[in-house]
Amino acid sequence: MSANIFRHEWRARQRSVIVWSLAVAAVIFIFLSFFSGFADQAGLINEMMARFPPEMRAAFGLNDMDLTTVLGYYSFVFLFVQLCLAIQAGNYGFGLVSIEESELTADFLLSKPVSRGQVLTSKLLAALTALVVTGLVLSVSSLVSISLFRNGRDYDAQTLLLLLLSTVIFQLFFLGVGLLVSLLVRRVRSVTPYSLGLGFGAYILIAFSGLFGDVKLELITPFKHLDAARIVHQGAYDTPLVLINVAVTVVCVAVSYWLYIRRDIPAVS
Repeated sequence: MSANIFRHEWRARQRSVIVWSLAVAAVIFIFLSFFSGFADQAGLINEMMARFPPEMRAAFGLNDMDLTTVLGYYSFVFLFVQLCLAIQAGNYGFGLVSIEESELTADFLLSKPVSRGQVLTSKLLAALTALVVTGLVLSVSSLVSISLFRNGRDYDAQTLLLLLLSTVIFQLFFLGVGLLVSLLVRRVRSVTPYSLGLGFGAYILIAFSGLFGDVKLELITPFKHLDAARIVHQGAYDTPLVLINVAVTVVCVAVSYWLYIRRDIPAVS
């Protein structure tokens, strides 16, 4: 690892980390501030949910959600938080090595006395640090918001911890996939369309998986690998799906190293 490259990459992402962290904290705080109203109307909420078509409940993962409990309601909010985290991680993945290539500064970076492996490792660690900081802000804002708005209702702290820890595995998937795709395409001119497409595409797949229960789309989308409602309902991860998630991430990162080391880097002519 190169300390200079790590510091440069971290500084380049500091503003992004602040924006994403504040956005996630705001989503958590605003949504949880409505919890007491939902909990006080438990009968009406459950009756309304029962009237929804089964296909619609399955499409949005509402079958296992009890919005009148602290963690049941939090798992509903957590789905939107996951979407934000997916786009953030996708942004970092797609931009990790493509920014220098699009700006034609990659040849200058690689002329330094560091190997390509060191360059990519430094960039990955900086991106991972940025994601961890966002995850810490999410954890603190979740604990504070739940303490403020749970209205005296109990919840399982261990299950909440499982949800918060799942964000690390969840974001690494999008980081790894984004990095791999950026190395497979000829040139990424803007990371935003790619990260939005990856994040919303994976999110939409859970709706199709719910509508067509016999289609195993949960095998390819991390929103199903780390389904918040399922974690709350079972109090544990779905181990086979989590292992699939981790395996895909490891393969993407490993292949990315192989491609980057052998990549023909465009230079300024």
